[in-house]
Amino acid sequence: MPVLTLSTDIGLSDYLPGAIKGQFYHAVPSCSVADITHQLSPHNYQQAAYICKSAFRYYPAGTFHVVIINFFERSPRNILFSLYNNQYIICPDNGILTMITGTKPKNVFAVDAKAAAGSNLLDCTQLIAITIQKIINQESLTGIATPVIAFDEKYPMRAASGPDWIESQIIFIDNFENVVVNLTKEEFEEVRKDRNFKIVLMRNSEFITRISDHYASVQPGENLAFFNSAGYLEIAMNKGNVAGMFGLQRFNETTTQAMQHKLLYQTVRILFE
Repeated sequence: MPVLTLSTDIGLSDYLPGAIKGQFYHAVPSCSVADITHQLSPHNYQQAAYICKSAFRYYPAGTFHVVIINFFERSPRNILFSLYNNQYIICPDNGILTMITGTKPKNVFAVDAKAAAGSNLLDCTQLIAITIQKIINQESLTGIATPVIAFDEKYPMRAASGPDWIESQIIFIDNFENVVVNLTKEEFEEVRKDRNFKIVLMRNSEFITRISDHYASVQPGENLAFFNSAGYLEIAMNKGNVAGMFGLQRFNETTTQAMQHKLLYQTVRILFE
């Protein structure tokens, strides 16, 4: 049974996610459809990439991941089908593919969006569904799509660092207002070099000085930091809302520096000593 996942920026109040899943079931009757999220931000690819790649890794080989984000940023020309880590990532040609993979995949094919019956989203997703069924029927991708080398590339921001510091961008805030930054354990340890550290939550007044195992490692109301199941540094407060408490928000490249430092902090600094 082929597995199809759906990640979109459509939201939950629209009929479109249900209609798209109906198209999948109609065109690919044997499939199983899983929702990853319909709450992607169309203007925050870093957050979307974190959510998608953190979920995709748990699906079996051969899964088809359909990502619909900022689909009509411009008139859609190509729909990309990429075979990556033995799974298919299907998305518009707007940079989200390389944001998710973190590299330029070798096997990328384009389906001409003009082959859709019309120009709206459901016409395009119908074309996606039909193409998926052709792949399941073991038709060669080279026969149903065009291999491409040139396509839109965007890449995730990396944390900035110096000999004694790291500054990481906040890439995700969950429903409990726990904060995730774009720093992996390997990147942290590479700069740390077994030194003591301070994670600065409020400038020169509130710090975290150890890495915990999970939320219950500290007392209620106490701040903590740990590396989550996706491998990224997460900052939280046991039974509290760390983002709201310390004025933290997701990083946005369009926010002016003056506004960023006035009330809300979009980065987290770590000092080593």
